[in-house]
Amino acid sequence: MSNVLADAWETYSENLKLVLLFSIPFIIAFAIPLLAPLPTFVTAGGTFLRTASIFVNPNVISLAIIIIAMVFSLLFLSFAFVAISLIVKSRKTHVGIGKRVIREIEKSIGKVFAVLLVYSLILLAVNVLTYTSGLGAAATAIAGFLGFAIIFYVPSAIVVDNKRIGRAVRDSVRLVLHAPQFYLVWLILLAVVISVVDFVFIAITGTVWSSYIVLIITSVIILPYFVILQAESYMKRFALLTH
Repeated sequence: MSNVLADAWETYSENLKLVLLFSIPFIIAFAIPLLAPLPTFVTAGGTFLRTASIFVNPNVISLAIIIIAMVFSLLFLSFAFVAISLIVKSRKTHVGIGKRVIREIEKSIGKVFAVLLVYSLILLAVNVLTYTSGLGAAATAIAGFLGFAIIFYVPSAIVVDNKRIGRAVRDSVRLVLHAPQFYLVWLILLAVVISVVDFVFIAITGTVWSSYIVLIITSVIILPYFVILQAESYMKRFALLTH
């Protein structure tokens, strides 16, 4: 695992300008729900929808706004995932990133977007179906954890090997089952890093300002590294399967 972390950092530092450029869609993706007239809140480096508001005076317009905001947010997330993953692929295959982006980014974005959309709809459905039981938060968290484990390597499989969605999902599940420690370390490390940054800026600037500062830092600096780490782990998939 330490080798993967080191490789990810090397890729990150060597391609910092491209990483920062391709991280801009992360900012846009998280900003869209804030700019839309939605009941959102910012915490722990992310933007979240107050799903309880869906059940309070729901109407066609509010539901349409939620869906449109979610779709555009996922599109920018997909672009960022694909573009940053291409940096890893370009470094490993020694092919210019410009050529890779022009030739592959559109079809890869479509596939990644479809996967993220299904994942988001499943989480929304779980939240809605369990809302009245009072277990909505717990059920959604469990579904999110398991669902993300299933699709963990999907963006990397799509970008690196140009796999179809079905094959990418099967290979992702296979890799996570054979080496679950990579998924767990990735998730725990991300949570720890964001929590530490959040704690530091709460102490410096206070709760209100820190939420937005951490959101920007997470989008521009933290998430890109973890997307690279995701792709680097996938690139070592044959070694993972020997564990």
